[in-house]
Amino acid sequence: MAGRTGRSAGVYAALGLLWWATIRLARRGMSCGDWPCLAPSVAALVLITAAFLAGAAWVLGRVGVAHGRRVAVRAAWTLAVLRLAGEALPSWTASWPQAVTAAAAFAVAGGAAGFATTPGLAARWRRLTAFGVLALVPLALMAIWLRAPL
Repeated sequence: MAGRTGRSAGVYAALGLLWWATIRLARRGMSCGDWPCLAPSVAALVLITAAFLAGAAWVLGRVGVAHGRRVAVRAAWTLAVLRLAGEALPSWTASWPQAVTAAAAFAVAGGAAGFATTPGLAARWRRLTAFGVLALVPLALMAIWLRAPL
């Protein structure tokens, strides 16, 4: 169980760093002001993210994580929840904290997905993992609401 979780977390941490570097290169390559590039920038972010999440199943299979597709799908949902939770946190202005944050978010998502898809895992642990991840959603929404100016 720990091997599967650790391998998927490690793969996702590496994917997170690669994703971050790819996003930074894409944004730097657009070299225009903020507002004129909003639509192409968001489109590039979505396409790059979708490609990384789709490729994650293949990468997981190559490193020996069984049921890579299930792990990848659960990790994608976990990443979406972590991204929403990240909206509640102040953004970093330096690039290295962003890289560490991306790697950590991907690693947590991969680890949680690897754990939740472990064969023979008791249903209560799967539910507890799912509820733990989903509990971040209302907490993040509350934090965003409390942080918003009145």
